[in-house]
Amino acid sequence: QNFKFRVTLREQKVDYINSLVSFVDKNTVVGVDKKGNKKTYTAKDFLIAVGGRPVYPDFPGAKEYSVTSDDIFSLPYNPGKTVVIGASYIALECGGFLTGLGNDVTVAVRSIFLRGFDQDCANRVAAAMETEGTKFMKGWIPVKLEQIQEGTPPTLKITLKETNGSKTESLQCNTVIIATGREACTDGLNLDSTGVKTNPKKQENNCGRKGTEFNTKYLRHW
Repeated sequence: QNFKFRVTLREQKVDYINSLVSFVDKNTVVGVDKKGNKKTYTAKDFLIAVGGRPVYPDFPGAKEYSVTSDDIFSLPYNPGKTVVIGASYIALECGGFLTGLGNDVTVAVRSIFLRGFDQDCANRVAAAMETEGTKFMKGWIPVKLEQIQEGTPPTLKITLKETNGSKTESLQCNTVIIATGREACTDGLNLDSTGVKTNPKKQENNCGRKGTEFNTKYLRHW
């Protein structure tokens, strides 16, 4: 598939350069290829479209024993009984299709469904998912994840705490999917040299329009 994209780019007279770049200033980047060779490129404008990666919540066992929405399709086994952490559209998509495949699925929701979307619609989506068999724990956050037994799938125990209380509850499952948000992969771009300010939490451009002005031009994260 990537080769097809490269062919299309070549047909449109677009140069494809396989390098990891960082900014020197707003009009200059240095690229490093897989052999370590460096080359400087200059341009009037740059479009940053580096994508993002899932963010792991900060609780014991999260990185050791959970998977993300990026990993779920690469598992060499059925995920089995699954707990999804999050209430974004990615979290609900994962919960929904796993329920459709016959898995026992519980979605742990910190506060509301689909933040930023119309809440009447969001609640209707959740209600429809419940009728199909997806279970929800609304108002709960994860605090600890442990592996009880290795295997394919393994046996895990996740402990959750009430968002606005002190009560805790533990669930035994086979897979925990983290779907609590993503951060832009801008950390190594040296954006400070360009004047672009990023949100420290998500590494995204810190402008309301997700762009920053360079000589009246917008540099956007797509």
